[in-house]
Amino acid sequence: MLACLLGFSCVATAAERYAVIVSGASGDEKYAAQQEKWRSELAAFLTTTFAVPDANVVMLDEQSGGSSRATADNVRRLFGDLRRRVSGEDTVMVVLMGHGTFDGTEAKFNLVGPDIGVPEWKTMLDGIAGRLVVINTTESSFPFLEPLSRRGRVVITATDSAMQRFATVFPEYLVRALASLASDLDKNGRISVWEAFAAASAGVKQHYEQRGQLPTERPILDDDGDGMGREADAPGDDGAIARTLYLDPEPGTAAAGTAVAGLERQRAALERELETLKARKASMTDEEYQAELERILVELARLAQEIRRRS
Repeated sequence: MLACLLGFSCVATAAERYAVIVSGASGDEKYAAQQEKWRSELAAFLTTTFAVPDANVVMLDEQSGGSSRATADNVRRLFGDLRRRVSGEDTVMVVLMGHGTFDGTEAKFNLVGPDIGVPEWKTMLDGIAGRLVVINTTESSFPFLEPLSRRGRVVITATDSAMQRFATVFPEYLVRALASLASDLDKNGRISVWEAFAAASAGVKQHYEQRGQLPTERPILDDDGDGMGREADAPGDDGAIARTLYLDPEPGTAAAGTAVAGLERQRAALERELETLKARKASMTDEEYQAELERILVELARLAQEIRRRS
């Protein structure tokens, strides 16, 4: 099976977590060494700290051969396999590392051989069910934001302008953020996608400040589908989904029985719904908001009681 050849587990289970790391053409030895370090560290953290199954972490790069080489054909085959395998309960994180280009009309991610432009990336991603986290860490990533944006999908770019075309340091600080407990801003013992984004953004800002340089990159995140996005320290509605989306297993799923695991998934879904409600508050009447808030909080309390009873 193609899934096995590409590295994915041939046995699918409910609520799977997948990670795809595409490390494209580096351009020279300096960037090749950087990319190798970042992608290997990211893969290691995903399988250890976040307990993503080894078989569900797939990496394409310029140094590998065969189906693991970062070519356009291999990317297409990989995402075709994801479309067939991923269910609505699954989470898929896609990270693009390397370089990108923007000619004023179309942005592309640089691969070994022919590149793939935004329209084709959109087509490949739109065919995948489940919760998607798409992170483009390259210098020409901003033009990816609006086309890839969709309500409920988290899209992160290293830049906030098509004019920012210098090599980025965002991937370095993203990897650091995922590896550091300091990124757990709400101290709940887990690092959400938003917390990783916020910590990485702070690292990028500090990087330039310490060197007395003007920043040539400003990471932004979109998850409300409007294609606008916002920086971590800027106001805005984006972040409601990312705050409740985690890369590690839901609490209780590893050791608890099937019933408790199902209740935990329901609670996680309600927590995401609560964050979305908060983001919509300004567009609702107070009566509507309070009614929805009460409904969610009552259901959360009921689930918490039932989880305690069964644990």
